[in-house]
Amino acid sequence: MSGHSKWATTKHKKAAIDAKRAKAFAKFIKGIEVAARAGGADMSGNPALELAVSKAKKNSVPVNNIDRAIKRGAGLTGEVVDYTEIIYEARGPQGSALLIECLTDNKNRAASEVRVGITRNGGTVADPGSVAYLFNRQGVVRLPKGELTEDDLLMTVLDAGADEILDEGDSFAIVSDPSDLRAVAAALDEAEISYESDEMEFLPSMKVELDVDGARKFLKLFDALEELDDVQNVYTNADLSDEVRAALDEEQ
Repeated sequence: MSGHSKWATTKHKKAAIDAKRAKAFAKFIKGIEVAARAGGADMSGNPALELAVSKAKKNSVPVNNIDRAIKRGAGLTGEVVDYTEIIYEARGPQGSALLIECLTDNKNRAASEVRVGITRNGGTVADPGSVAYLFNRQGVVRLPKGELTEDDLLMTVLDAGADEILDEGDSFAIVSDPSDLRAVAAALDEAEISYESDEMEFLPSMKVELDVDGARKFLKLFDALEELDDVQNVYTNADLSDEVRAALDEEQ
């Protein structure tokens, strides 16, 4: 889930998990197509494509899908792949904020669908810049805790440029400057510590805690935006306490 708050695990049932898996696959496929279009189909001469393919494989995207995406992006199938990155800003319940990151081949469609998704689900479209200043672009590696401790991770990634480690319940998030993200991931690889994702993300400089009513409304808005095909990521400063998450769980 792109919001990456610990409340993200609240409401997941099999159908929702399957839908998110399909959406995740589509995200990785788009990344491959963009990299192949920019630098060609030869991974030995296209580091961005090599990285995109590596991430897709790490997340179990089928090899056939990956191969088709490379060919499609590189123009080897006769199709034209031309995506534009756009970021929309929105306000949610109780002062919460959202950054909606899109990768689309139709800007008008993306703008219309995002606007409808926001307004029909209790949000407000925000002016450019009125929300973005609340977030910082950082490198983030996410991994399940398992048997790891925060000290274990610090010893592994501190010299690679990690700035801090966030405890997010069942998982850790290792935060770094964007320029150090690859080094942090490489340090984990060398230590044979598996991780779920290594991405550039917008992290909030300050979180807004929601009550049960606000959280209920916010999740409806967040889910509606995440389900849109052109939306790659939704970042938010919303936070839910353990008590609020427990109350929501009881409602299901």
